[in-house]
Amino acid sequence: MTSEFKKKTVTSNGQLICVYDSETGPRGTVLLSHSILSASNMWEAQATLLHRSGYRVLAMDTRGHGASGPTELGFSLDDLGRDCIGVLDALGQKRVHFLGLSLGGMIGIGLGIHHTDRFESLIICDTRADMPQAMADSWSPRIELALSKGCAEMADATVERWFGSDYAKDPANSAVMRAFKAQISATSVNGFVGCARAIQKLNYAPKVAAITVRTTLVAGEHDGPFPEALRGLAEQLPRAHYCPVHNANHLPNVQNPKEFNQILTNHFGL
Repeated sequence: MTSEFKKKTVTSNGQLICVYDSETGPRGTVLLSHSILSASNMWEAQATLLHRSGYRVLAMDTRGHGASGPTELGFSLDDLGRDCIGVLDALGQKRVHFLGLSLGGMIGIGLGIHHTDRFESLIICDTRADMPQAMADSWSPRIELALSKGCAEMADATVERWFGSDYAKDPANSAVMRAFKAQISATSVNGFVGCARAIQKLNYAPKVAAITVRTTLVAGEHDGPFPEALRGLAEQLPRAHYCPVHNANHLPNVQNPKEFNQILTNHFGL
């Protein structure tokens, strides 16, 4: 993150959580939550945009990821949501906006269900509210690989899955690929395995009607099943709408930041 953000470590829900805090923002506060195998700096462009538009930005590293402390196994998506609430409490934030992608989006759905009163609005990206069995099973080989050889072994395959092989192999994107491979490799095994096992148990779909705050749902148009899943979710929520990001896969904020940032601009009325 840039020098506009102060790196802090807070104790939340029994975890040492790293938060990058812009500290000021007269328009309100936005909490950012990243994907599995990533860290807060995947949001650098959006964090800078929001802060310079008048928002205080809190970009937190999920437990076991980035600069957050180590974690034990055996936690749930609800626990990850409680980590977020603990960060807000530690920093004196009563009610904020939320932006989350992939794992961060799942956490955001849970927050919208269980902690609605703490949020002004939600932006939920490239995720879903349920976990079909085939998709849950697809995590098992990755979990076994991480346990046996570490997260670095997943770096090449993960960036191709996130960005598509053409983008990942284009020399023009080599710096971006190196940065994300480094993030993946630096993720702790317990951080990845714990989050992956929590994802395998994702089952928020029966409860999504409890999300009553204004919600923007976003997906890269080429991101597999997620556009369809989020279009369907938009139909179930009373104050939600769906926005695709063209020419993008799983991390549209990185792959097509201009269009993604326009969605943020529209959501926040910037």
